[in-house]
Amino acid sequence: METVSAQKIKNIIFDYGNVIFEIDFKKAQNALAQLGIPDIESFFGHKGHAELFSQLETGSITPAEFRTGIRNAASNPDLTDEQIDEAWNSIFVGVPPTVHDTLLEMKGNYRTFLLSNTNEIHYNYFLDYLKQEYGIDNNDHLFEKAYYSQLMFLRKPHVEIFQRVLEENNLNPEETLFIDDSPQHLVGAAHAGMHTLLMDRKPAELRQFLIDHKLL
Repeated sequence: METVSAQKIKNIIFDYGNVIFEIDFKKAQNALAQLGIPDIESFFGHKGHAELFSQLETGSITPAEFRTGIRNAASNPDLTDEQIDEAWNSIFVGVPPTVHDTLLEMKGNYRTFLLSNTNEIHYNYFLDYLKQEYGIDNNDHLFEKAYYSQLMFLRKPHVEIFQRVLEENNLNPEETLFIDDSPQHLVGAAHAGMHTLLMDRKPAELRQFLIDHKLL
C-alpha cells in the first residue's frame, strides 16, 4: 500500500471488524462447519464467500432467509435459529479496552467515520456486547457518523459505498484515508480516489499502528 502523508489527511474512515472489534474467521468457519456445511473455505472465508453472506450484508435478504440458506447449505432443516445465530456470531472476539479511547482521540484530530460490512444478526450482537461490556448503546459517539452496509444496501469493496460516504459528508477523497484489514476493500476505496492503509495488526495495537503511520 502507498505511504500516507499524514499532513494532507483530514478525514479517516475506519473499518470495524479486525480494526476496532477483533474477529476470528477461523472460529466462525469451524462453527459453521460443525453445523454440517461442507467445503467451508469457499463457503465462508476472509477473502471470499457465498453470495448468501453478501445478500445479508446488503439487506437484500432477511435474517430468516439467511438462516434458511444456512439450513440448505448444511442439508439440515432441523437447525434452530439459535444454533445458526450462535455459529454465525462466534466470529466475534471483543473490543480491546483501549480502542474506544484511541478513537475518541482521533476524533479530536480528524473528521472520523465508521464504514462496516455487517448485517442485522451481527449488528444486534455487537450492540448487546457494547452495552454489556462498556455500558454504551452504540458506536455513534466515537465518530462523526457510523455507516453499516445492511442499512445502506451496499457493501465494500463496491466503489459506490465509498462514494456515498464521501458525498454525504462533503469529503475530499485526496484528504481522506480509509483503514481496513481486507486488501480487496482497499481497492474499492482507492478507485474512489482515497488514500488507503492495510490494518495488519490486531485491534489491541490500533493506537501504535496509528502512531507508526504518523497519524497520532
